[in-house]
Amino acid sequence: MSHPIDPRGHRRSRYGRYTGGPDPLAPPVDLSDALNEIAEDIMAGYSPEQALREYLRRGARGQDGFDELAWQAAQRRKELLERNNLGGTLQEVKALLDDALRLERAQLARDIDLDDTDRAFRELQLENLPESTAAAVSELNTYDWQSQDAREKFEHIRDLLGREMLDQQFSGMKQALEGATEEDKQAIAAMLRDLNELLSKHRTGTDTPADFADFMAKHGEHFPENPRDINELIDILAQRSAAAQRMLNSMSPEQREELMQLSAQAFGSPELQGLLGDLAGNLQGLRPELDWSSSEDFSGEEGMGLGDGTGAMQDLAELDRLAEQLRHDHTDLDLDALRRQLGDDAAVSADLLNKIDQAMRNSGLLRRSADGSLKLSPQAMRRLGKSLLDDATAHLSPRSGSRDSRLSGLSVEQTGATRPYEYGDTQPWDVTRTLTNAIQRTAGTGDPLKLTAEDIEVVETEQRTQNAVALLVDTSYSMAAEGRWVPMKQTALALHHLISTRFRGDELALITFGR
Repeated sequence: MSHPIDPRGHRRSRYGRYTGGPDPLAPPVDLSDALNEIAEDIMAGYSPEQALREYLRRGARGQDGFDELAWQAAQRRKELLERNNLGGTLQEVKALLDDALRLERAQLARDIDLDDTDRAFRELQLENLPESTAAAVSELNTYDWQSQDAREKFEHIRDLLGREMLDQQFSGMKQALEGATEEDKQAIAAMLRDLNELLSKHRTGTDTPADFADFMAKHGEHFPENPRDINELIDILAQRSAAAQRMLNSMSPEQREELMQLSAQAFGSPELQGLLGDLAGNLQGLRPELDWSSSEDFSGEEGMGLGDGTGAMQDLAELDRLAEQLRHDHTDLDLDALRRQLGDDAAVSADLLNKIDQAMRNSGLLRRSADGSLKLSPQAMRRLGKSLLDDATAHLSPRSGSRDSRLSGLSVEQTGATRPYEYGDTQPWDVTRTLTNAIQRTAGTGDPLKLTAEDIEVVETEQRTQNAVALLVDTSYSMAAEGRWVPMKQTALALHHLISTRFRGDELALITFGR
């Protein structure tokens, strides 16, 4: 909404569609429970800064605290490692190879047109394949398959390896290239060549914004993140590439060796392996500060392919960052990452806690002292005293108390407020409010105006008599040892609020004793 001023000097309002930002209809954060819990910790001996931090760690009522969210992140990390392993691609290749060999052997056995010598030679070739899956695939590159189904299974191995290697660097490529034509594969190779050329120019400082714009105009469909400049593109690719390297580091030496040998079979050409190797080198040179050397210990039963494994490594890194933020610097917490990893409820809890933290610091309830520490403000003390007094009176006997004095007061001063009449009240009636209540109750009923006890409102007054109120407090060790230290402070604060708001002429004295 804006407020332009017309030529006559009148201010006009102009309204537009809501375009994002904080929800304008969201209710304000309720700080009452937070203030009560924080104050209780302060009375137990915490500083206000420590009390606020402990409250955020525990969480608001009905919402998880930062400690619980950090534990959930640790559990999610543990589940990823204990459920999965990194042998998914090798297992899938072996299964495809076994199917191809089974289909080929069946075809040789029933092919009556095949020469017996040729059949025997082919069967001998299949029987004497190396135990290594990678070596067997390499040796079968020149094999003349008799079964069309077996040939398709074997070709699928090459296709799978190519898609997995691309998915390792570009998330979603495995699905996007399923059933890709030779033309599609050539387009991917061209994109990789252009990308490596762009990154090489950037490393030497010879690239221009036009180079990036031309690259995105030509190959932008492969980058759904829609990076705005080359640095954002490098960040996206380098984080994925570093995760892929950490995944390779996490494999056993045997798995890495098998995978490297199989990589040359991707799409039936070693070119893809070379282009992806150049890309990884460029990215590591541009972002050496990323974690390229660590590893993880996957021990589960579910095999992950190269792309899924790289995604899992990214998830682990993101969970580590979230856990660090939740434990130490929740003000910079990435709520989108938290929602991805732990769900909507976790993001809602974290957002609420951050809002409470900001509201407590900005509402005037906490005040920064000269030495930089936080203290409860007078406003906070008044709100806390009222809350404690309300809680105390709710647990007292329904009989009204007395505040008798042997000296009469000078006058009865009205406060300006009224309240419903209670049995035993001696305050004067507020006639206007009483009659208004009766009229509102009988309006439209046709009944004659008649007062009832529920209609009566009395004027609140202040007694002008003065009393001295003494609170005796045991300060011996037993008070703290038996859990009475905080209730004592709460009682004193509630009594202080009562006297300072209802009996302002009285004096409150605190008398302590330890023996």
